[in-house]
Amino acid sequence: MKFVAFERNLQGTGASRRLRNSGKTPGIVYGAGKAPQNIELDHNALFHAMRKEQFHSSILDMELNGEVQKVLLRDYQIHPFKRLVLHVDLQRVDATTRIRKKVPLHFVNEAESQAVKIDKCLINHVVTELEIECLAEQLPEFLTVDLSNVVKGQSIHVEDLTLDSHIKVITHGRKNPVIATVVEPVAEEIVAAPVAAEPAKGKKGKK
Repeated sequence: MKFVAFERNLQGTGASRRLRNSGKTPGIVYGAGKAPQNIELDHNALFHAMRKEQFHSSILDMELNGEVQKVLLRDYQIHPFKRLVLHVDLQRVDATTRIRKKVPLHFVNEAESQAVKIDKCLINHVVTELEIECLAEQLPEFLTVDLSNVVKGQSIHVEDLTLDSHIKVITHGRKNPVIATVVEPVAEEIVAAPVAAEPAKGKKGKK
């Protein structure tokens, strides 16, 4: 995915405010043994790019001064209630850069599994992303979780994933964490509404 950035010479709160008012977003790019560089990006183009999953989880091609650099989105700031990107941080990467990055999980073949198709179970996605470590150029856009063979009562763990050998999942001390569970259907109990008793008819007294 490619985008265009421009050099930013003016700094400070006032300069950043004027930049945003003109439809630009301030940012910084650093890493790969080079000095940090202040940049600016077209806000509308950036805003629409950030709505795509690929922009957050893959290596990007940034064109700056006619030169294309490989970068990774590291951080960003969003206005608390406006549709406005306030700032972005980008990291330069090369073939030797080893990174840690959260990538999304794509759950596939859920409807084809015995658990869902026959036993009418539900699949509970415990987590939707995992942090991994790998070389920047080997960063996957997402990790696939194949649910075609899951059965009733099963839990799917990190070790059940089929991953390339160069990818290491960071579990932060947790041993083989759960990423999804198969939930059995809950039987609905139909309770009949109570029938109101008819009021007793009073006896007529003798005259």
